[in-house]
Amino acid sequence: MITTYGVGSLVAIGDQSYVVSGLDSWKVDVLSAIYEPRLERWLGVNGFQPPPAAAPPAGDGVRVRLFPEFYSCPTCHDLKEFRKFGSPRGKSRCGACDKPLTPSRFVIACENGHLDDFPYFDWVHKKTSPAGSSFEGRHELSLHSGGRTASLRSVIIRCTCGKEASMEGAFGRHALSRLGIPCRGRRPWLGRGTEQEGCTALPRTLQRGSSAAWFPVNRSALSIPPWSETLQKRINPHYQTLKTLLEQRVDHTTIEQVIRGNGILRDSRFTSQDVIEAVQRRQRLMESEQPDADTYEALESATELRREEYEQLRFGTATIDRGDDFECTRPPEDPDTPLPPGIERSMLVTRLREVRALQSFTRVEVPDPVTIGDRKAAMSKEKVDWLPAIEVSGEGVFLTLDARRLNDWETRAGTSARAGLLRDNHTAALRRRAVAVMGRESIGRIRSPLSPRYILIHTLAHALINEWSLEAGYPAASLRERLYVSNDMAGLLIYTATSDSAGSLGGVVAQGEYKRLHESVKSALSRVSWCSQDPPCMESEASGVDSLNLAACYACVLLPETSCETNNIFLDRAMLIGTPDDPSVGYFATNI
Repeated sequence: MITTYGVGSLVAIGDQSYVVSGLDSWKVDVLSAIYEPRLERWLGVNGFQPPPAAAPPAGDGVRVRLFPEFYSCPTCHDLKEFRKFGSPRGKSRCGACDKPLTPSRFVIACENGHLDDFPYFDWVHKKTSPAGSSFEGRHELSLHSGGRTASLRSVIIRCTCGKEASMEGAFGRHALSRLGIPCRGRRPWLGRGTEQEGCTALPRTLQRGSSAAWFPVNRSALSIPPWSETLQKRINPHYQTLKTLLEQRVDHTTIEQVIRGNGILRDSRFTSQDVIEAVQRRQRLMESEQPDADTYEALESATELRREEYEQLRFGTATIDRGDDFECTRPPEDPDTPLPPGIERSMLVTRLREVRALQSFTRVEVPDPVTIGDRKAAMSKEKVDWLPAIEVSGEGVFLTLDARRLNDWETRAGTSARAGLLRDNHTAALRRRAVAVMGRESIGRIRSPLSPRYILIHTLAHALINEWSLEAGYPAASLRERLYVSNDMAGLLIYTATSDSAGSLGGVVAQGEYKRLHESVKSALSRVSWCSQDPPCMESEASGVDSLNLAACYACVLLPETSCETNNIFLDRAMLIGTPDDPSVGYFATNI
């Protein structure tokens, strides 16, 4: 519901297809609310709600709507809206021949998030010649498949007026716009009557099950002190009430009565004064923090939200309470085995909590930093002050790189030239996506922020996840990366925050101890020094989506998409170990 089948996505259930309804149709329980003050402030909401899961047949959980509305019968070949088939209630069968119906394979969508049924009538009648326009009967469509090939040429749409057209060419970027078929601004996940008039985006034909039909815009944050502390967690549901009382200068006796009445102090060592001071502290912190602008960062690793986490992870926690959500300490010193060369610090994160929220979604094109502000689709008909989210707990290891060695490595000619290839490809991709939304006159200022250190740290995270999945016994999909990269940050967190049973196996923290870390880094670098796809893999000058990888493939450093925060792009294992022609490109090329 947060990463795969969220609001506005298409989901097949049995022999029917549905679209997940907007947030205002969800029946949520205020008692199950999720709190993460830093993420709430960043996204401008007052809390989060886990997707409700009601046991059938109650139907009070997440609701869905029938979509697409067009269905076809494989026996009589009729192609029309589902309600016109006369199907028995609760079933999906043709009223005429009693055969199971099939949802339309094709839908149309635009980059602004709108979604609609494929315009079969317009496709047939606008694509064919005007002959037969004097037909005065009812226009009824039928779907036929020649079966000779699997191509769209074999899928024929016929009308009783005599016209017919195949689906060949329907997936072209301008196929619909050339026929004068505009985007109608439909938002079926919000219900009828919610169309947005005047959408100028090009409608595109998609397969109903295509991944391009729904791209989530996810945001996440770790719970760090003071927000992860036991007392702050107890305050969360009552913070707004207590804040209002303090702002109104209500006497402390009354506030203490409210605190006791709310049960904040039940079975705890805290006092009413502790609660008041914690609320005042939160007020000061919330007022001093400045949330990021409402844009989708090109590299989220450099946001202010990440910077706060970086400082906490780097220096760890001095004290810890049993109910706290965050614990981070240094491993014991090992005089016989120092940290691997190039690694400045290792921290053991024995306790962490992450909140992942679904902020919005897009269609057709993946979310990008240039156009996302104009393309985010509405999650509800009426504005709500919460977002769907999940909270997961786990453990991990945080590493930072040696700043001096990193700066020396970044200035090498080979390093800069190799990173420049990816940066130029990324800039071209950003500009290409921006043309349709912003026009050509504005794309000159668009530049990729990609740096050599980002490619290095990202690829190192992938190499370690592959290695630790073998060392610690985790499936790679249960380990995740979280990057902290900017001009003054160079860190990565590998952690097990997953909601399934694999997230509680334990063992990842042990990989951060000096001896094990030294061995695993050495083994990981040895593993990526050769790929079964070499030499083409290492010699590649462009690979992956939009040519945003260099020496990276599924035989070496690519991961399951649940593990990577950038969809397996911006990777190059040459940044770790160098190339046969220029070993100096590799940060770890020597002394490991």
